[in-house]
Amino acid sequence: MSVLLMLFVGLWLAVALVGAVFKLTFVLIGGLFHLIGAVLGLVFGGLALMIIAPVIALALLPLFFPLLLLVAIVWAIARASRRPAEPAPATVR
Repeated sequence: MSVLLMLFVGLWLAVALVGAVFKLTFVLIGGLFHLIGAVLGLVFGGLALMIIAPVIALALLPLFFPLLLLVAIVWAIARASRRPAEPAPATVR
């Protein structure tokens, strides 16, 4: 009986080893395809973002125009109220 049990357990372990090898192989191949897909996604996603970002920025310009106008007014007031820079002191040689 113990011989049959050892034979059964040995076959079970051999099949489990073959299954583990298959699983490892498919995990490595799947990981490789995943990395390739991720890189391609980053490349094409970056290209799409470079194409669409200026269009979205121009579309949102009317929404942000009052804020841009306020910033321009504050900048103009701050620039106008600044005193001219004093000349550097003369150095004696």
